Amino acid sequence: MDIEHDSTTTTYLQNTVVQKYSWQDVHAEIGHRSQKSSFTLENVHGVAKAGTLTALMGPSGSGKTTLLNCLAHRKNPKASQRGRFLFNEGSDASAATLRNVSSFVEQDDALIGSLTVRETLTTTSWKERKQRVDQLLSAFGLRNQADTIVGTPIKKGISGGQKRRLSIASQLITSPKILFLDEPTSGLDSKSSFEVIRFLKGVALENRLIVIASIHQPSAATFNLFDKLLLLANGRTCYNASISAVSSYFDSQGLPLPIHVNPPEHLLEITSTDFLLSEDVDASSRVHRLQHNWEQSAQAKTLLASLPSTQAADKDVGLTSEGSRSPFLTITLALLHRSFIKSYRDVVAYGIRFAMYLGLAVMMGTVWLRLPPTQSSIQPFINAIFFGSAFMSFMAVAYVPAFLEDRATFIKERANGLYGATPFMIANFLIGLPYLFLISLLFSIISYYLSNFRPGGSAFFTWVMWLYLDLLAGESLVVLISSLFPNFVVALALTAFANGLWMSVGGFLVSPEVLNVFWRYVFHYIDYQAYVFRGMMVNEFGHRTYDCGDGCQCMYQTDLASQCEIDGKGVLAQYGYQNGNTGKWVGIMLGILAGYRFLGWLVTYLRKS
Repeated sequence: MDIEHDSTTTTYLQNTVVQKYSWQDVHAEIGHRSQKSSFTLENVHGVAKAGTLTALMGPSGSGKTTLLNCLAHRKNPKASQRGRFLFNEGSDASAATLRNVSSFVEQDDALIGSLTVRETLTTTSWKERKQRVDQLLSAFGLRNQADTIVGTPIKKGISGGQKRRLSIASQLITSPKILFLDEPTSGLDSKSSFEVIRFLKGVALENRLIVIASIHQPSAATFNLFDKLLLLANGRTCYNASISAVSSYFDSQGLPLPIHVNPPEHLLEITSTDFLLSEDVDASSRVHRLQHNWEQSAQAKTLLASLPSTQAADKDVGLTSEGSRSPFLTITLALLHRSFIKSYRDVVAYGIRFAMYLGLAVMMGTVWLRLPPTQSSIQPFINAIFFGSAFMSFMAVAYVPAFLEDRATFIKERANGLYGATPFMIANFLIGLPYLFLISLLFSIISYYLSNFRPGGSAFFTWVMWLYLDLLAGESLVVLISSLFPNFVVALALTAFANGLWMSVGGFLVSPEVLNVFWRYVFHYIDYQAYVFRGMMVNEFGHRTYDCGDGCQCMYQTDLASQCEIDGKGVLAQYGYQNGNTGKWVGIMLGILAGYRFLGWLVTYLRKS
């Protein structure tokens, strides 16, 4: 289960105003010192005050994203990170504490496309926060788009700039005191970029919010909206002061901002070691000189003097156990509600699958059309059972894109402390139950009687039960594999491979009685398709007889041979199946299903990205 935050800490934070956030002696190393590819942040200091926007800038590879992750305590398993992080005049900004008062906006917009703008802001918040929704819609200029969907590959929604504003607004619903943004204007044109930062600046001023954003080559108008600039090159500081003082400072360095040139472009050019300025002989020397001059500058000394004193020793930046900012039941119901909206509005989630399964039902019912209860139909009946079980399970791969979209949203929201893996996985499981049952029922209504399987209500609903368990297990397998490998192509390929394996060892292509011992004992007994196939076979052949036809040359010798009939139990004997084990097989199926879901939860709980 997810671990809740300490109540004392939470109460303290709710009653505390964060006036400033400071960092001292921040170091980060990626790789090993012995490798040329290793990268280091060195002695980075800074202060960000409430109501201000701080820009982290630098050429590619300068360390701005690494620094942003350090400031947000987002640990990189490949990096060694350390430093001192403080609130106000010296309160320790530990990872656990920071998680309660901050939010992080990823570079990519991880939004659920089938939700409206308003629903995006409300479905993960509880009653006390709903009053903030209208304020955020107004603050970010989204009131006119409140009832417009975000947008799916099939249906157009809001614009790219509006999505960026919505991503930021969705992280402000928890009333954080610090907001970290990774490239908030990435992929936007200059006008949209300006609007995103302009709206953000208004919110920061009104709510006394500390905003720290990594940003790459903004327009001059967007650049001037920021209050402070921390300029990095090769992991060290070249400038860390107000935007208004940029021009005078670089004039003093002999690198004045050219007229009619975008200031950020010039700053990136002079701090890059990849390209030379026309008058430079050694770009690295120029950057080293800028770093040295900054460390010796009056502005740097003023900054160091403004940092709060602390006796705390350096310590590693780490992440604590994930927590939930709202009650467990409340957030689970909120996620279930959001999933329900997506399930009926987004055709990719279940609509396409409904159409696909109904198409398969029509195809199956017309290919195996009204098979007569004769011995010539026994093998076609077996083939139809295999098709109805194995291929229905196989087509669960269609759930991969929908789950990956939900997972991307979960990763973002968990990183910001909204909720943990348990409510997410519970809601994901529960929302599929009615839809998969409806698919199983409709598929069976069409295909079962068209194919002329054993008549009777009990036989029909037993078939529906096995098909339902089959689909539940197939979807659970998708959740497990997609959690392990959250890449569309990889998850799709591995899910297809796993289903191919289950088909091979399930008992139809090779009878369990003759299956190689390795495949039988390692895979056959954990193959959920095998138990579905067994159950459907017993349902059809356990209580039905088949006419041997003209000449009474019965293919299966049973006690009914003298009557020119075949007892279906003789067919089951060829596969090693017998009546009376249905309850046992259902229990095993439920165990396999629970195992998939538990492993999916465990992987989701342990993985942080």
